Amino acid sequence: MLQSREEVLAFTKQLVSIESIVNTDGEKVMAHSLHTLISSFSYFTDHPTNVTIEQTVDDEQERYNVLAFVKGTKSSSDRTIILMGHMDTVGIDDFAQIKDHACSPETLMEALKDGDLPVSVREQLESGDWLFGRGVLDMKSGLACHLYLLKYYSEHPEELEGNIVFLAECDEEDGSHGILSALKTLKKWKNEYDFDYVAAINGDFVSPRFEGDENRYIYKGTVGKLLPSFFVTGAETHVGSCFEGLDPNFIVAELTRQISYNPELCNEAYGETTVPPVALKQTDLKPSYTVQTALSAYAYYNFFVHSWTPGEVLEKLKEQAFIAFQNALRSYKERYAQFCKVSGEPFQDVIWRPRVFTYEEIDQLLVEKNGAPYVRYMNNFKQSLLEDEALDTRMFAARVVEEAWKWMEDKDPAIVLFYSSLYSPRIDITGKTKKEQDLIEALDQAVETIQPQYSYPIVTKNFFPYISDMSFVALSDNEKGIEAVSKNNPGWGTKHYVDYQAIRDINVPVINIGPYGIDAHKKLERTEMMYSYEVVPNLTNLVIKSLL
Repeated sequence: MLQSREEVLAFTKQLVSIESIVNTDGEKVMAHSLHTLISSFSYFTDHPTNVTIEQTVDDEQERYNVLAFVKGTKSSSDRTIILMGHMDTVGIDDFAQIKDHACSPETLMEALKDGDLPVSVREQLESGDWLFGRGVLDMKSGLACHLYLLKYYSEHPEELEGNIVFLAECDEEDGSHGILSALKTLKKWKNEYDFDYVAAINGDFVSPRFEGDENRYIYKGTVGKLLPSFFVTGAETHVGSCFEGLDPNFIVAELTRQISYNPELCNEAYGETTVPPVALKQTDLKPSYTVQTALSAYAYYNFFVHSWTPGEVLEKLKEQAFIAFQNALRSYKERYAQFCKVSGEPFQDVIWRPRVFTYEEIDQLLVEKNGAPYVRYMNNFKQSLLEDEALDTRMFAARVVEEAWKWMEDKDPAIVLFYSSLYSPRIDITGKTKKEQDLIEALDQAVETIQPQYSYPIVTKNFFPYISDMSFVALSDNEKGIEAVSKNNPGWGTKHYVDYQAIRDINVPVINIGPYGIDAHKKLERTEMMYSYEVVPNLTNLVIKSLL
């Protein structure tokens, strides 16, 4: 057993002390500090080309990844394991009046003692085995574990029959520019040094899945994440004559009622089920106040998948949108009839019907109808939108759909379904290849070895349940599945693009062995040190030793 606790703890505190909030200059500071630290290890002073800091590509922010590798000397082997983790964190505004202590675990823990805390949190705070602070759980403790193992094997390359690649990537908490840029370096090293990537081990955090859950989870593969989005048009009217039009907000409200928390949209695979979708944004697109109802509205929803393809998700949501539209019109008619009854106004038949399109469908329709002038106009429009740096990928996509809709001859109320953000692909590790079989066997052996020495159950599951950069080192979707993303994202190729072929070029089975804790992304973010700094490094090391 490696005596890892004190050194991993020291690395964790060192990393946490650097405020590396995503999309801030702190990411840049974090990367340079980590690069300087690794470069100071004696192995890398002797092998300076084995560590690099590289700026991300096609990124509006200046930020960097840090990569390093150790070549084993036990015997000649191309087998290589990637140890990966992200350097960035979410913000610290939730710490409020103790914000200045957010990245200083010692002073933060002292400050927290003076506050009103739940009994269980106070017990953990005073136990001596929990560390509090922004990033201690998500995921600088995991990164510290990998840093410890990189340093260990840099000092003991004779124990390695193969190679270790260390990857610390930026921008995991937003657009994954870090891992997507790092793929190019991983591919370059694969060709230059003949690295055969046999496994990747991510170090992201694990938490209880429900109240009273004492399991410490390890995950094979990961959930996939999509952002299905809906552009909804109505029929505008003066609010004083509200039944002469149809408010798109009314349809969107029904859409959210139909989709959010709907168990029919949970995806079960290998005995595990995703959580249902939930709305992340719902708004109309009126630029300012008027007494006219909105012309259009917009909503998007988080959507997790275990086995469904992006194309299948579109089919399911198209059905749900049609149901929502039907329900909205039915309710509208009932309320209109009731109003006419109490007001004495004559009832006019409601002529609208439910209409739901995908973006791909309306784009094809408009290309067939209008040809080159439409294509040229929309390309120019997208280029002009790029000049507005305030538009994120999601609102950029909505504006493209809004503009395309202006070309439609039939402008009766409708719903347009599309994707407006990054698709984080699902990964299943089931033993379908020799590399997957070897990784699963190594993991099972590691857990079997460590479990008797640790009092809480260490449980292996199939899908990491949170969004992570694991999604970008392997690909379970085929080309048709990915095509549904590219053809239905209005910003594809301009505001947004992912080279999924680069993922296929690496395509390494990935697992997550990460620190255990509670309240990631919250003020009371905390890590249990025994599991995180003793068990996790040893589990990871046993997998390494088994595979190399």
